[in-house]
Formats: sequence, C-alpha cells, structure tokens
Amino acid sequence: MDSPCQPQTLSQALPQLPNSVSEPLELGRSRMGVESIRGDQIAWVEGHEPGCRSIGALMAHVDTVIRHCAGRLGGYVINGRTKAMVACYPGNGLGYVRHVDNPHGDGRCITCIYYLNQNWDIKVHGGLLQIFPEGRPVVANIEPLFDRLLIFWSDRRNPHEVKPAYATRYAITVWYFDAKERAAAKDKYQLASGQKGVQVPVSQPATPT
Repeated sequence: MDSPCQPQTLSQALPQLPNSVSEPLELGRSRMGVESIRGDQIAWVEGHEPGCRSIGALMAHVDTVIRHCAGRLGGYVINGRTKAMVACYPGNGLGYVRHVDNPHGDGRCITCIYYLNQNWDIKVHGGLLQIFPEGRPVVANIEPLFDRLLIFWSDRRNPHEVKPAYATRYAITVWYFDAKERAAAKDKYQLASGQKGVQVPVSQPATPT
C-alpha cells in the first residue's frame, strides 16, 4: 500500500489493545460467545485520540482509496464507515473460525484490512487469511504482510477465516457502509450496541487554499 504512516501506526496501535475481547461479533444482533470463535484482542479507535494520529492518517488514506473507487462498487453508495478496529492475535495458536462479516444486512458492504506484521513468515508464523468466494471452487490465501491492504465484499460472497497464528499478528480493520442498506438495517434492527454500530464520516480531501 505504501502508506505514509507505516513506522508509527504499529507503535500507536499497541497501547490501544485491551486484555480481552469484549465486543459482540455481529452488528444489530445478540451477543455471542466470542472466546470459542475468535482468539484476537481488539480495540476501537477513531484516530483523533491522543497518540493515535498515525492511525487517523491511515484511515484517511484508506478513505481516499475507497473514494477513488466510486462508481465501481456495484451500485453501493458509501455514506460512512466504522471506527478502526485494531486487532492482535497473541501468537498462542488461536485464529478466527470461518465466518461472514455481514450476514444479516447491517449496512457494511466493504471490508478493508491493513496488516502491520513485519518480517512475517507464513510457514513459521501461520496466521493465513483464507477467503472462500461464494459459488467458486477456489480459495484465496492472503498472507498478513506488513503494509498490505486487503479489500473485499463484507456480505455472504466472502466467507473467510484466520488460521492459527504462532507469532503476534496485528491488523487494523474498517468497514464501509452502504447508505440504502444501512438505513434499512436501522429500521429493522437495534444497531446501537457495540462499536461496529458507531458510524463515522469518510474523510474528505483537503480544499485548496
């Protein structure tokens, strides 16, 4: 990706991580027992918090990428996104079982994952992300390499899983909302619980002076 904030992003992400996972897996649905499903620790960051300027700059960079994709997103109209979810797999052989980010139409249409793992060796460290495109007899194997940005549809078209990681594995994930689906979801579900329900605006390019 060649992000302008590579060196600082990981150092700013580390202090944000809690000691345990406390957020629900699904937006607008009941809480689930996360311990048996996912092994990462997570924290939610908007990018304006003290000590998080590089994470905010990274999110602005990703916003620019998505904004430049306007008209090529299958009819979706992006009207906001989640906060950044900083995630860490502690390297004890845990992963994240096969799942769909948005199985119930909560408004999230695009998943963006940015990896922060320097000198990652998939044969030694594991932690492979596998995507199983719906209706296709193929598997996409994604190594969580430093400065790699991965973008895919958030709905049932892309079930995916994280294989067991045997070294500390870091990633920052953000989900972008489709305006129409998001409005329908707000009418159908209670979306206030959990940080995935918090919508923040997509950053806009600076106006020349």
